[in-house]
Amino acid sequence: MSRPAIAFVGIGSNLDGPEQRVRLAVRALSGLPETRLTALSSWYLNPPMGPADQPPYLNGVAALETTLPARDLFTRMQAIEAEQGRRRHQRWGARTLDLDLLTYGDLRLDDYDLVLPHPGLAERAFVLVPLAEIAADAVIPGLGVVQALHDALAPASRQAMECIGR
Repeated sequence: MSRPAIAFVGIGSNLDGPEQRVRLAVRALSGLPETRLTALSSWYLNPPMGPADQPPYLNGVAALETTLPARDLFTRMQAIEAEQGRRRHQRWGARTLDLDLLTYGDLRLDDYDLVLPHPGLAERAFVLVPLAEIAADAVIPGLGVVQALHDALAPASRQAMECIGR
């Protein structure tokens, strides 16, 4: 059995009952083999990234301790998205569920469909605000400490988010 890694997963939805979608996603992530949910952020409403003619997003971050290899975890996350009706039609478009593998331990990877740490992580308040809530001292490989990345965000991007609790 391999040594466990801590993986951070971004969770988002803005279609078909986002509150229920993200809760089902957390349940599904918690039920993955060789995986344990260790932390879950509050949920945040924020403006959509991409086309403005879509509803606001509900976002949060989960921390998982897992011995699944990164590629296996990613594939299982995509299966959870598909089970909830995720269709990939438009980049940054509305979606029933979006699960992003943000980091996997200290792994740095640049594959055709999986890049770790997740691209754009350091510029996105909807990732860094909930991530800082549960793992402010975590180090993102090649980028730095979560709290420092959070503090470097433009204040307006953090203020555009509304915490709606757990």
